Amino acid sequence: MRVFRSILLLAMIAIAGPAWAAGLDTLEIASKSGVHAFAVEIAATEAEREKGLMYRKELPEGRGMLFDFHREQEVGFWMQNTYIPLDMIFIRGDGRILRIAENTRPLSTRIIPSNGPVRWVLEVIGGTAAKLGIAPGDRVASPAFNRK
Repeated sequence: MRVFRSILLLAMIAIAGPAWAAGLDTLEIASKSGVHAFAVEIAATEAEREKGLMYRKELPEGRGMLFDFHREQEVGFWMQNTYIPLDMIFIRGDGRILRIAENTRPLSTRIIPSNGPVRWVLEVIGGTAAKLGIAPGDRVASPAFNRK
């Protein structure tokens, strides 16, 4: 029975992909157009932040990756080895959106700066912020924000 469970678990991980294996958290953005929920992977270690969404060929709507820098600081991202356009949502320590870099260019090595200190960065599929009316100043909440 234990072998069967192990095989079943491995099959579930293979089918669901790396996001399921890493675990998903919830995140909500309150904007003028309403509250928008996302299922996010958390990139909290240096290695996870360095890899981010590199090498992925798709990112479903409503999904994303939340980068946790553990303290407010200026950050910069690039799109090297990232094959899909992304919206990068830069979030201050108080949970407010500082800046949004929309539809970043895949495979680019151009640095995309936060333009101020942020604690978190949310990456979602390109065009999401405009489609949902998400803007700087909107409030973001997630259980991940309560972790140290």
